[in-house]
Amino acid sequence: MPDTTIPAAGGTPLKAYLAVPAEAGPHPGVVVIQDAIGLTKAIREHADRLASYGYLAVAPDLYTRGGMLRCVQATMRSLGSGQGQAYDDIERSRRWLVGRDDCSGRVGVIGFCMGGGFALMTASRGFDAAAPNYGPLPKNLDAALSGACPVVGSYGGRDRTLKGATAKLDAALTEKGIPHDVKEYPQAGHSFLERYRVGPLAPVLRVGGMGYEAASADDAWRRIRAFFDEHLAAGEPPEAG
Repeated sequence: MPDTTIPAAGGTPLKAYLAVPAEAGPHPGVVVIQDAIGLTKAIREHADRLASYGYLAVAPDLYTRGGMLRCVQATMRSLGSGQGQAYDDIERSRRWLVGRDDCSGRVGVIGFCMGGGFALMTASRGFDAAAPNYGPLPKNLDAALSGACPVVGSYGGRDRTLKGATAKLDAALTEKGIPHDVKEYPQAGHSFLERYRVGPLAPVLRVGGMGYEAASADDAWRRIRAFFDEHLAAGEPPEAG
């Protein structure tokens, strides 16, 4: 599936990766939000997976205007503040999907690490379902979840950076009556959905509470698919297993 650009009126076109289902549309859409490393092969593979599930998936490159070294700090500041270029790019991506003839008009958002934080922060901004994966919780969680769409969240029990996040998010969603499925995987750490090409560094990442964990990743994707199928109306729910 091709790299593409999302037009901007009078501005820099937003670089993106688009994954289209093999079957004819229209399809529900999903905006796929990168981690701090950028629009990597791993993020493209996540978009491809969503397309195989029947979703029109676009992953915007939030570092379009300068690359990782120049943009990562500004993007992280934007995440914490709740405003800025990254949010404009995410909203532009959502609107671009909605405007496509092959989109059904219902759009979800999924994010990983930093992108998981953005998925939570934008859950009340026009999306129909959100899937934050080991994303940091907003400083004002109550405000961020006000009017939020249904949320399916996945966290690692060995993630030292997000201890207690699962319980806190689950409690906040329950209090607000927002449909949700939030789960912590005891054997998983941070980035447990990411198949990074780290070679001999893999054991080091595991010791540090990071890295791919197959069983947890498989179950998380099963839950995400079922949740999106329910709330984005992609078709029949997948079989259990």
